[in-house]
Amino acid sequence: MAGNSQRRNRRTSNKKGMQVGSGGQRRRGLEGKGPTPPASARKGHKKNRVANAQARQAAARRPAPRRGGVKGTSEMVVGRNPVYEALRDGVPATTLYVQQYIDNDERVRECLQLAGERGNINLMEAPRPELDRMTKGLNHQGLVLQVPPYEYAHPEDLTAAAYDNDEDPLIVALDGVTDPRNLGAIVRSVSAFGGHGVVVPERRAAGMTAGAWKSSAGTAARTPVSRVTNLTRALEGYQKAGLTVVGLAADGEHTVEDLEALAGPVVIVIGSEGKGLGRLVGETCDYRVRISMPGGAESLNAGVAAGIVLYEVARRRA
Repeated sequence: MAGNSQRRNRRTSNKKGMQVGSGGQRRRGLEGKGPTPPASARKGHKKNRVANAQARQAAARRPAPRRGGVKGTSEMVVGRNPVYEALRDGVPATTLYVQQYIDNDERVRECLQLAGERGNINLMEAPRPELDRMTKGLNHQGLVLQVPPYEYAHPEDLTAAAYDNDEDPLIVALDGVTDPRNLGAIVRSVSAFGGHGVVVPERRAAGMTAGAWKSSAGTAARTPVSRVTNLTRALEGYQKAGLTVVGLAADGEHTVEDLEALAGPVVIVIGSEGKGLGRLVGETCDYRVRISMPGGAESLNAGVAAGIVLYEVARRRA
C-alpha cells in the first residue's frame, strides 16, 4: 500500500499545472515601435559616432560657468526726484529711508507707493541727523534709497551662456568709458541685438551704478556685466577661447560693413569718446574697424557707436 501511495504522489506531482498568461506582452510585441530614428541617433551607426565626437569637441571648447565675479559697492540714491525715478525704473533696492515727521507731499506718497508695490523693499523711518550722517550732508530731502552691491558675472559666464544656447558669443568690452549712462545705454543695445554681455575694467571705468541701471531701461536685469582687473588679459582669454577681438577706432584699417569676422564669435571693444582705445588694448585687437561717417563727424558717443556695430552684427547673423 505504501508503494502504491508513493507512486500516486509521484504521478500527482508530475501533472502539468495551470498555464501562466503572457500578461499582454505578446500583443504589445506586435504593436508598432514608431518611426525609425535617424542614423545619428542609432547606437553603433557611423553617423552616431560622428555626432558623439562632435558633441565631445563642443563640450571641450565650452568653458564651464564660473560664478562668483567681483561685487560692487552699495550705493545711496538721495532726493525725492532721484529716488522716485530709481523706483520707477526698476533699480534694485533694499531699503527706503524716510525722515521722521516729513512733509508728506505727492512725490513722497508716490515713492512710498512704488516701494510698497515692489514688496521686497524695507521701509525705515529715521531722524534727520541720521540721514545727514548716512548721506554725508547731501540734500536728501527726507528720502534715501539704498541700492545693494551689483553682482558682476565672471568673464567666462558670458561665453558659456552663448554656447548653452548654441549661439556664437557676442560680447562688448569697454575701455575707458566712465559715464554710467553710456554703460547703461550699451547694456540696453547689447540686450536689443542679442548680445551675451558687457565687460568693463575695475579702474577708470563706469560700473553698474543706479545711473547705469536707469539708462539700461531694465535690461540690466537680464544682460550680465563682468568686471575684470585687467582688460587686456581678459581679451587674450577670449582669443584663446576662439573669439575674434574687434576694436573700434577712427583710423581703423577696416570698415564695419566690410569686416566678415563680425559674423562669427566676436568681442567688440569700444573706447572712450575722447581718447579712444588704450595702446595695449588696441594692440591686442585682431582687427581695428571704423564706422563710415559721410557727415564728417570726428567721433561718436560710445553708446551710439556700440549700437551701430551691434546692429551690423545682428544683420549678418539674421
